Amino acid sequence: MDRTELCNRFITARRAAIGCDFSHLNDTQREAVMTTQGPLLLLAGAGSGKTTVLMNRIENLLKFGCGSDSDFVPEDVTEDDLTALESYVSAAALTPGAIQDEFFIPDSELRVRQLCAVGPVDPGQIVAITFTNKAAGEMKDRLERMLGPKSKDIWAMTFHSACARILRREIDKLGYDRSFTIYDTSDAASLMKRILKELDIEERDFPHKTVLTYISRAKDAMTSAVDFLSSAEQSFDSRRKTIGKAYLEYSGRLKASNALDFDDLILLTVLLFREHPDVLREYQRKFKYVLVDEYQDTNNLQYILASMLAGGYGNICVVGDDDQSIYKFRGATIENILSFERRYKDARVIRLEQNYRSSGHILSAANDVISKNKGRKGKKLWTENDPGEKPELYITTDERVEAQLVADKIIKSAGQGTSWSEHTVLYRMNAQSNQFETAFKRSGIPYRVYGGTGFYERTEIKDMLAYLCPIHNPNDDIRFLRVINNPPRGIGNTTVGRLTEIASEKGIALFELLRTSQEHESIKSNAGRLHMFADMIDSLRELACVAPLDELYDSLLLQTGYIKMLEQKGSDESIARLENVRELKTNIIGFMEENGGSLFDFLSETALFTDLDRDDHSADRVLMMTMHSAKGLEFHTVFVVGAEEGIFPGIRAIGDPGEIEEERRLCYVAMTRAKRKLFFTCTKQRMLFGKTSSSQPSRFIREIDGDSIDIYEPFDTFGGFEYNSDFRVPNSRSQSPNSRFQKPVSEFRTPNSPAPLPELKKGDVISHKAFGRGTVTGISPAGGDALLEIAFDDVGTKRMLLKSSFRYIKIST
Repeated sequence: MDRTELCNRFITARRAAIGCDFSHLNDTQREAVMTTQGPLLLLAGAGSGKTTVLMNRIENLLKFGCGSDSDFVPEDVTEDDLTALESYVSAAALTPGAIQDEFFIPDSELRVRQLCAVGPVDPGQIVAITFTNKAAGEMKDRLERMLGPKSKDIWAMTFHSACARILRREIDKLGYDRSFTIYDTSDAASLMKRILKELDIEERDFPHKTVLTYISRAKDAMTSAVDFLSSAEQSFDSRRKTIGKAYLEYSGRLKASNALDFDDLILLTVLLFREHPDVLREYQRKFKYVLVDEYQDTNNLQYILASMLAGGYGNICVVGDDDQSIYKFRGATIENILSFERRYKDARVIRLEQNYRSSGHILSAANDVISKNKGRKGKKLWTENDPGEKPELYITTDERVEAQLVADKIIKSAGQGTSWSEHTVLYRMNAQSNQFETAFKRSGIPYRVYGGTGFYERTEIKDMLAYLCPIHNPNDDIRFLRVINNPPRGIGNTTVGRLTEIASEKGIALFELLRTSQEHESIKSNAGRLHMFADMIDSLRELACVAPLDELYDSLLLQTGYIKMLEQKGSDESIARLENVRELKTNIIGFMEENGGSLFDFLSETALFTDLDRDDHSADRVLMMTMHSAKGLEFHTVFVVGAEEGIFPGIRAIGDPGEIEEERRLCYVAMTRAKRKLFFTCTKQRMLFGKTSSSQPSRFIREIDGDSIDIYEPFDTFGGFEYNSDFRVPNSRSQSPNSRFQKPVSEFRTPNSPAPLPELKKGDVISHKAFGRGTVTGISPAGGDALLEIAFDDVGTKRMLLKSSFRYIKIST
């Protein structure tokens, strides 16, 4: 056999042998895993297994390097080596399986692995970036299960966490101290409110959130505060000029406090790389492979950062779905994913279109909707799952009937064995949750409104973190002001105001001023208390240098008097707050076990938590949330409520083609959260924000082909529904006007008069459709209704209103 034939057959056999390791993947997934070199765009549709692909791609890089994607053949390869590879592939075809774990691998297969590997990658040479700590944590867990201890060295983290790690080492080159702290959104809001007040800028004219949004956009465009203000002055734009002044002051305060906000983490990393090419080259040499998940959600700075890191080897793999780009309001730009091939000339594109989540009818309807968008790369999801049930639209009379309808559907589904947590209610705006909360309470349905106060957002936890921050960074004025008189130490608002004025005049940190407070007449009378507070912080700072983080926290609780304050109050609320303060130690210990216990890293991790990271999706309760919050989640049954023109799509989007496309992508995201059942609801009239108006079904419903959705309208005043034979969908494939509607289904009809209420008394044993057997333990009047208290055998005590719940209850005999 000549050398050319040997090499060609060897390359083919090597790729096939490596493919045996990933035989559990479908063909397209396997192609994505085994494409290792150069720029790669993975267009991953909803439910297509993109995380599985990412994990297996990393495994391939660690085991085989670029072996599956390389023409390199070692000089010492022999015909015997070729025979070994081809024999292995033939055997694997008969007995499907992967190359075994390295600790149990026979000599013959060890030889195969050696022949397959071309430059296996060290774990520290891979950076895999995603958007939330929750997603990054799940990625780390899966990598550890797959790869063992060596997965620890992979940089699997968020953009912000990766930048925080880089800046921890390098930020001194930009004039900051390495002990910087990170301001989360609430810290940034507190600082901006203070600045607006000091500049005599009215909140009603310039809401702090609006000002911060302008600043965020400016930073994403890499526009400094000085340049922003200069541009505003030259254009004679008084509004931008006012915002520019606030931006300039905000930037100065952050720098003086040695603090960064979320935008700064990425901005300063990019500036660091631009201003110090030697630092950039160091990280480009370090990271041989750059992987970015949810690429459609990246903004301008994140795009620049990822391209910079990948500039060394050129191996950048981005995973995303242009059809799920829904965060334009946060600065995300769909252009990053749409223009990937233009920016990377030799890029390869692989589409992951097989969906493993949803039923056929749900996917068909979702494809109908998203296909109407023009600004997309184009793909069509398909599935081997059974067709399942068609999505359904219910057109109700008003928002109260809509909410009760959803409650009824959930009760019925739960009675058939589907857990509460497998149901979600998705709405366009938070205000819509009101009626559903009322209906769920009446019906005894356990629920959680996503967006409530998370653990790290609770007042007492913010207080504890505010103490830890000045211990780490004494220049952190915002946290300093939060705790200087908390618990009360006799340092009132007047003294704090004078401290702030003097510190601002002298250009020094508040903590530094405490030590010389006796030298300033306006605060001299309080110098003793100020010195005591400074001494306490100094002693804790000294302890932080030698003691483990959990011991430091114990000392903090003791020295600050915070625990004593809560204990003395003795109220139920104080006891709950006390429990939370103590529970924070559990988190600290867990962090120490996982990460080694650095105070900087702990503060960084807690600051970078997002709302979605904090929510507990394991609890068995119906979850209600906005459609934006649902991205990345999946449920057995999904209710998309308020599917009406003016609500979804929103009134501001109507008339703007670009905004309508964003809303349509949001609809697509909402629909593809559903695995088995998908319901839409809309009303004929709706009261919202105190005003009642008539409604029309959303255009997105009308974009679903007639064969892919069933539609019901009320036929009487008692909540019965029947198929609507008049509702029309443009461009329907149906030939007959009524062919898309089946005969009315009896389960959606109710009698023409309400059923009589059951006569219940305390001690009665009842059977509930969803909760099972229970005993009535209490009945009390509630207006024209009765409030029942029922102790259920399996789910504990529930309270529910009789009129709302009687249809689910029968008295046991």
